[in-house]
Amino acid sequence: MRFSFLLAAGLTLASFLATPAQAQRVKSAPFSYLPERADDRYNQRVTRKALPLPAGGFVILAHKSASEYAIERYDTDLKRLWSTSLPLGAGETVDAFMRSNGQATVVVHATGAAQQLLAYSFDLSSGQRNPAKKLIEAGVRDRRPGAAFSPDGTKLVVWRYLTRDEQIRAVNATVFDEKLTKLKDRTYDFHDQGAFFSTTIHVGNDGSQFVTLISDGMKKLAVRRYRNDSPEVKVMSVAVGGTFGGKEVNVFDSRFAVQPDNTLYAAAICNERETGLYHSLKLVKFDFSAEGDMKFAPEVKFTPEYIAEVNKATNSTAKRLEDVYLTDLLLTDEKQLVVIAEKKYEEGGDESPGHTRELHLFGYNEFQTPTWHRIIAKDQVAPAAEGFSSIGYRAALFGSELQVVTWEKIKNKSDLFLRRVNALNGTVQEPKGLSLNVASDQNPSYVKDFTTWLDPKVIIGVSRPNKKSAALMLNKIAVK
Repeated sequence: MRFSFLLAAGLTLASFLATPAQAQRVKSAPFSYLPERADDRYNQRVTRKALPLPAGGFVILAHKSASEYAIERYDTDLKRLWSTSLPLGAGETVDAFMRSNGQATVVVHATGAAQQLLAYSFDLSSGQRNPAKKLIEAGVRDRRPGAAFSPDGTKLVVWRYLTRDEQIRAVNATVFDEKLTKLKDRTYDFHDQGAFFSTTIHVGNDGSQFVTLISDGMKKLAVRRYRNDSPEVKVMSVAVGGTFGGKEVNVFDSRFAVQPDNTLYAAAICNERETGLYHSLKLVKFDFSAEGDMKFAPEVKFTPEYIAEVNKATNSTAKRLEDVYLTDLLLTDEKQLVVIAEKKYEEGGDESPGHTRELHLFGYNEFQTPTWHRIIAKDQVAPAAEGFSSIGYRAALFGSELQVVTWEKIKNKSDLFLRRVNALNGTVQEPKGLSLNVASDQNPSYVKDFTTWLDPKVIIGVSRPNKKSAALMLNKIAVK
């Protein structure tokens, strides 16, 4: 079913002046979008489909039909400056979407006689689409190749896995600049890693590659840095698992985040191997600057007291943590870090509703010392067809203020709600409705993938205003 917005004519001044919610909807525009069915609901390949532009406005990746996407640029007043179609053939899916200062780039995974990653670039001034460029090719039975952009979108790394007996032995990678000019071919060798490890690749703004590893029986975090101008490979590693109190502890979930200065932060939730009980949150800072350094933060243990805090915040009686996954690592300009985890699960099989519940926030100071933690209660559900694209949260950091947007029903009001969190001390303000009056039925009502910030006071979001409407609309929200 296609959704498009028909701008309502009966809006009153009161609908714009949202004094209780401390926000106002200042602009709405037509929008159409076909919901996507992800092959992996927990790990969408493209979670951010609206990207702010340094020059103002934003660019959107919108799914228009089963065989077509569109890349669209809007100015700060929601005027659509251009829209360029991106047709997809059978066996083609979008794997990545990013923008730099001059262009937007879409990476497409194509299957046929072989697997290929193709890139399409779009000039941000005119919307002109350049012909597809083949980035890498893998055998049709090989593991799916991967792609990652640098934080500023000016570098792209793609890779394919070389396996033996289904075990990864090496990875072949290629680094491109924003014009998709090849900068470097590289092979990462893993013959020394044994049979059980996990790896992925990140790229910095300067083109350096950071190969992250969870190895040694899922007990060790390691990072290898490869530069394009030097054969030197710099390696840092630290054990985060092991045997503690007679119990074997492994990495259950992890998240890595490369910063613009090539510092890399890694967070890991560790659990007990036999019981599955959550043990602790561990954080490591890998600094690949000239002096080079690695900082292992004191662990945050998931003690019975912590479980009691969760139960008090969520009005529950759980005996243990379950289904909590790392979702964000956000760094302030003063180098304080906020780690966010979220409870996310399905009721049953593939056709069951998706649920997201409380957020777990952990604050660290500039010395990687844990200074605070908070649990933010919420209770969200969405039908299987939407996956988790409408529920969960979207977060952005401005100075020392963390802004968190959710779609919830609070005090019988279905709306987008904004929470402000002080990244220095963890103080959380009460949720404030953004006065969008989002429909609360089981049809697509809010598409989280399009929520973004143009600045600390302006939020872009896509929502459906009420149950009677079959249409979505693109909203610009000025926050007071």
